[in-house]
Amino acid sequence: MFTPVQKEILQILIDLYKKSNYRPVKGEEIASVMNRNPGTIRNQMQYLRSLHIVEGVSGPKGGYKPTLEAYQTLNINVTDEEATVPIFKKGKKVEDVTVTKIEFGSIPHPAGCEATINVMGNIKQFNLGEELRVGPTPVNKLVINGKIVGRDDTDNILLLDVGDIQSIPNRSVLEIASQNLITLDPNMDIKEAAWILSNNGIDGAPVIEGHDILGILTLTDITKAIANEEKDLKITKLMSKYIITVKQNVKLPKVIETLNKNKIGRLIVVDENEKPLGIVTKTDIINRMAGLYLH
Repeated sequence: MFTPVQKEILQILIDLYKKSNYRPVKGEEIASVMNRNPGTIRNQMQYLRSLHIVEGVSGPKGGYKPTLEAYQTLNINVTDEEATVPIFKKGKKVEDVTVTKIEFGSIPHPAGCEATINVMGNIKQFNLGEELRVGPTPVNKLVINGKIVGRDDTDNILLLDVGDIQSIPNRSVLEIASQNLITLDPNMDIKEAAWILSNNGIDGAPVIEGHDILGILTLTDITKAIANEEKDLKITKLMSKYIITVKQNVKLPKVIETLNKNKIGRLIVVDENEKPLGIVTKTDIINRMAGLYLH
């Protein structure tokens, strides 16, 4: 068992070790963060070195390095420690802290859900009752919004009363795209195109000639044309020629980024030869994220 002071020293050592790009950390640096006498840190380090929890490095650029046992003592996976999972308070990212582990408890309980958040960095800047946003995590882009209901300074843990949880599935776009691609012929007039869109219950479709995507026509384009008394125009005069496609194996987080960046509601999914395979919309993604698919 380790004392709270020893655990705090290890936590700060690992934190400074990472921030310094993995160079040895001097005892004075740890003492400065903890606001303690450097001699106290040296004494504790001698004990931790005897347990092979830390390693001493001699020389002018020497200091202390955490061993694998140090990470295990604090229940930190080395691979997790490398990832950067941010925490936001009042909409602003909290600097010099990252999440190393997230665990959920009492999920089935009707009163709510709690999350235990292991934090690397200065945990004392978080206070009970504060609202936090944790994430996104590297793979599934998990984001947790909640209120702090507990704080353990010894093990650097925050306990959150979870308000909501969001996640983007780590799936390829083709897995959720509609592969029964409805297309429009460039020679169609507005009436024909409007009938196809409404009869299939969709808001837009690509205009395709052979395997070439010429543009995208939406119900909004058709409505504007009718309002301007241009209902006899060919759809090639109305369609948007600003075409953005996405390869079939691209993951959903990148797809969402592309949609938001270009302020559009749909993307054409293509294969490696740019042949259209399907279409994905924001609604498709929201339905998958919310688990609204019926089975």
